[in-house]
Amino acid sequence: MNILLTIHETMGLNSGAAGSTLRLGETYQQLGHEVSYFSIDNLPKAFQKLPFYLRKLVFPEFLAAYLVNRRARSFDVIDASTGDAWLWAAISSTLSRMRKISPLLVTRSHGLEHIYHHQYLAEAQRAIHQPSWRYRFYRGGLQLWEVARSLKAADQIFVLNQHEKDYISQHLSVPAANIYRVKNGMPSQFMQRPFEPALTLPNEPLRIAQVGAYDPRKGVQYSVPALNRLLVRYPYLEVSFLGTACSLCPDAERVYADFDPAVRDRVTVIPHYSHEQLPELLKGHHIKLFPTLCEGFSKALIEGMACGLAPVTTYSPGPADVVRHGLDGLMMPVRDEEAIERALTELICDRTLLHELRQNAYATAQQYSWESAARQRLSLYAEGLNNKSMKATRLSVSHL
Repeated sequence: MNILLTIHETMGLNSGAAGSTLRLGETYQQLGHEVSYFSIDNLPKAFQKLPFYLRKLVFPEFLAAYLVNRRARSFDVIDASTGDAWLWAAISSTLSRMRKISPLLVTRSHGLEHIYHHQYLAEAQRAIHQPSWRYRFYRGGLQLWEVARSLKAADQIFVLNQHEKDYISQHLSVPAANIYRVKNGMPSQFMQRPFEPALTLPNEPLRIAQVGAYDPRKGVQYSVPALNRLLVRYPYLEVSFLGTACSLCPDAERVYADFDPAVRDRVTVIPHYSHEQLPELLKGHHIKLFPTLCEGFSKALIEGMACGLAPVTTYSPGPADVVRHGLDGLMMPVRDEEAIERALTELICDRTLLHELRQNAYATAQQYSWESAARQRLSLYAEGLNNKSMKATRLSVSHL
């Protein structure tokens, strides 16, 4: 198959959605398929100087122009992230009637924007502040409309968790038969790693890692107060924050400032790292804290599990499809710092339970390879192309 993968992001393996897109494309190629990409990087140079949200705003128009310019005919599958292909879909509905058949159009979610929007509003209400005009115009307005249009126009929709599948079907009036739950994967260097031994001494250092941007959407406003109290209570406890850098937290000082000066020497902050460095950075850690409010999937979660860390995470879209409470991790409600403190205390004080969860989490993570994720999607592509071909044949026969 000849596959086009599109995404309204700049490409890079260290980023979330764009990194997943590149990994999928690489795996498709390894399995014998042709892959092309269209991203923010493909916009004309004059547009690269615009603020990022404006580049995202014009992205669907440039993708449509790219595909109209005779390029769409060369692809069997156009697999576009949510909101990318709504304009192309409107144009291609006319073109496909003239040609009788068109590429399979897939809309791919990396985390459904509508669900993020609901979580954002819930946080805004708790903080007693109003979303900015820019948010109301684009992320809370136009972008949601574009995403809904692209979902309704797709031949197939790929989502990463059951909550998204139910939401799209129930609230956006998309037939459930068009929606497929798929999974992401992780690179081979995360798979089958040596499992680190259990803690045996009562006061042996126990290390907690929180991976991801130091951002309210990741739940840091709930985890940090709990971690502060635990660091004071347990002098052998250490905490690492990895990949914290974001617009709200450009450097490590922002994180350190949120911790009691008496415990800061047991807090490590690494704002940036290359993705391939993560297994080494997680060595010697035992718990993966992930208090997120909302995720599509979270590669950081399964990568921590593959490195032998027991996850402590929330009953939120994404993690709830991966972790089984009491078997390979502990789950807790979102926005509950006391629940975070209780769950971490349980593992700090019960080393036997901690070791069991670590072992089970490690075993669970081994199913998430990029090859298995790619093969699942390729099978769905083939099914969709077959259905389009059969439909086109029926239409041709009916017109005889």
